[in-house]
Amino acid sequence: MNIDQLKKRYPDDDACRRFFESILWKEGRVCPHCYCEKSYHLKGASVRTGVYECSWCKQHFTITTKTPMHSTKLGLSKWLMASYLIINSSKGISSVYLGKLIGISQKSAWKLGHAIRSMMDPGSELAPALTGKVELDEKYIGGKPRYQEGVVHKRGRGTRKQCVLVAVERNGPVRSAPVPSDSIATLSPIVDRFVDKRAHLRTDELKAYKRIGEEYASHMWVNHQRKEYARGDIHNNTAESFNAILERARQGVFHYLSKKHLSRYLHEIGFRWNQREPVLKTNKKGELKLVMKRLRVMAMLRSLLAHASGRQLRRSINGGIYCPEPT
Repeated sequence: MNIDQLKKRYPDDDACRRFFESILWKEGRVCPHCYCEKSYHLKGASVRTGVYECSWCKQHFTITTKTPMHSTKLGLSKWLMASYLIINSSKGISSVYLGKLIGISQKSAWKLGHAIRSMMDPGSELAPALTGKVELDEKYIGGKPRYQEGVVHKRGRGTRKQCVLVAVERNGPVRSAPVPSDSIATLSPIVDRFVDKRAHLRTDELKAYKRIGEEYASHMWVNHQRKEYARGDIHNNTAESFNAILERARQGVFHYLSKKHLSRYLHEIGFRWNQREPVLKTNKKGELKLVMKRLRVMAMLRSLLAHASGRQLRRSINGGIYCPEPT
């Protein structure tokens, strides 16, 4: 579906609201305040469209209540268009360009972008553990330091850059998270949360991975220091590919990823990675090859909105953003 077809199918806010309701309330309308399943549609000249009243707690709510769209002043058509542009991009879209495309200010587009990214995290309690052959790698986020004559700058773990742990299942999903360091004590509980104990780990020569790998079905690694990047199917090139996408997004789109909001950017890049499925295709030589094909746009939009309920992202007093504690 291209952008013209999207606008034709959902031409106004009412059409977008019905689309959002069909996803968030797929199994019936639920009050976000008390979770009662019985409510009434309020109608009248003084009532805006899409307002409901709970039969138990008597509070009013809409499809955006207690979601990242909570108390939004923007029309739902702008939310749908922004979601379409973000999930359909290859490396992301800047708030400056997003604001120009949908007709809002850069500040509003920045907040809107983070709200959409917060919906891209399925949550560790909902995401299944990675199985099969799982690759692990760490990535250090940050640009190159300025040139200083006679000074050799350290790279990677020798710097103060933010470290990110990446776990990728072969032909499957990815999990990533910012970590304070690449020590065993730091990485071990995160790997345990991401990866099933029956998985077969594939990593580089980092000592922490060797200790962690003892708890899994098997663990094999390559030695990057000796210029060994693959030995048969033993490699972590898939995880390196995700890191390359993350680096291209930093350099070409966002330019700077702060530690405070880094996890949301990881959710965005991981969401697009996970919205793919393995497909067998025949190459020019007539051989079958397994490739990862992106899902249809509508399937990606439904997957995005399915995780909106119960999450909020609000403006802070000083113009920033924060996530209220769930009630």
